[in-house]
Amino acid sequence: MKKRWVSMLACVTVLSTLLSACGGDKEAEKNAAVADENTPLELTWLNILHTASPPTDTIKKLLEEYTNTKITFNWVPDASKEERITTALASGELADIVTLTMMTNSSVRSSLKSGLFWDVGPYLDDYDNLAKIAPEVRAAASIEGVLYGVPFQKNLARSGLIMRKDWLDKLGLPVPTTLDEVYEVARAFTEDDPDGNGVDDTTGFGDRNDLRYSSFKTLSSYFGTPNGWKVDESGKFTPEFDTQEYMDTLNFSKKLYENGYLAQDFAVTAKTDQQQQFAQGKTGIYTGMVDISSLRTLAQDLQEGLELVPVNKISNGDGEYHIWSEGSGVGGLMAFPKSEVKTEAELKRLLQFINDLIDEEAFMLMTGGIEGTHYEFDENGAYKVLNTELWQADVQPFSSSRPSEISYTLKDANPEKQLANELIRENDQYAVFDPTVPLDSATNNEQGTELAKIITDATFKYIMGQATEDDFKKAVQTWKDSGGTKITEEYEAAYKLTQK
Repeated sequence: MKKRWVSMLACVTVLSTLLSACGGDKEAEKNAAVADENTPLELTWLNILHTASPPTDTIKKLLEEYTNTKITFNWVPDASKEERITTALASGELADIVTLTMMTNSSVRSSLKSGLFWDVGPYLDDYDNLAKIAPEVRAAASIEGVLYGVPFQKNLARSGLIMRKDWLDKLGLPVPTTLDEVYEVARAFTEDDPDGNGVDDTTGFGDRNDLRYSSFKTLSSYFGTPNGWKVDESGKFTPEFDTQEYMDTLNFSKKLYENGYLAQDFAVTAKTDQQQQFAQGKTGIYTGMVDISSLRTLAQDLQEGLELVPVNKISNGDGEYHIWSEGSGVGGLMAFPKSEVKTEAELKRLLQFINDLIDEEAFMLMTGGIEGTHYEFDENGAYKVLNTELWQADVQPFSSSRPSEISYTLKDANPEKQLANELIRENDQYAVFDPTVPLDSATNNEQGTELAKIITDATFKYIMGQATEDDFKKAVQTWKDSGGTKITEEYEAAYKLTQK
């Protein structure tokens, strides 16, 4: 019996040694491949998918050739990103590059601060494109001065409204410039038969179940609500939902809803469904100027005579314009987990890959695709998609993964899209920043996402007439008592440190 036990132990020891050797050999092979810059770098990328389907391999192969890599994408649908990303962070099932767009999410911030990801700040200036990332963008993307990934560079403020210009013209309405005029457009688009079919089948505002990217946040900007938080001269912080401007927005949205001028199913509507409703002519106002080309494409062959107009400057009547800024020009991070990226050499190869994606050739592959196949430049130098269906299948899913959307400016052959691009750049003048973007709160990292649900639920219930103003104020107090007051104090303390 003893001999058999010794024999079994010996076998296990030999097997363990062999497995360790195999693992060591694989790690050695990987390190050797990373060290040899002529060998394609094999990488995985946990990325967000903003389209209905993942892209074909057409553009991926060209990007691999340009960047000398072999890429495996793990796509996460945008609609389920919060659940999927937080689960991946908790389980450690990550990739070499992880796209993190929910920078205010408590799970994301906690993971970043825990040391799970590399600090890339000391490396950026070693790469020609990454070195051009502005100091204020790096600061906004950092947590307590540490940059845990390469920031996606975005325009400061892309929000605004898209309206059916053909409906405005049919009803004799001008493009609105005030909130009162926006309300009148929503009313007319609902009650005055803008499509002329004699049927009561249209609604002014389409919307979705996302408080941040729905109409509410944009309308809130127009009312002058602070972006996330208000900070006064003494350094006192007030959450946006504890301001009169937020309450004004609530009442405006509630009035839209109770009169039927706001989609009645908005609280259970996903972004893709909101887009389809607009494309099918069921709604006439959409939030998000950046989506104007997608909406036109979706409406192709569905809406004869469709004309769209982007709108970015709406005042509350005082002639002043405000629009909330999405992360102060930061669209999230491309982060590198230490569990997957184990050496500095591998990190540097991955940073070179990101740097290469900012080159104009890679930018055009991810924006337009292949010249002559997917797009062309007309006689005026304007960019034009040649085959929309092919571009959607091959190219469109990559556009949201471009490390920088601001490095190059294309003149769009579609005048609607060109105007939207110009208005998005004009928004820089009116952008309202969230003062907490570069700050940190331990309590918010731990509880922020759950606490935010208290306000989201209370906001939706108020808009839908299921709660009174007193009910909403009680929800705000619940937020404070459950950790909100502590979050406020921690932001105030962190802010004071930045003022020294």
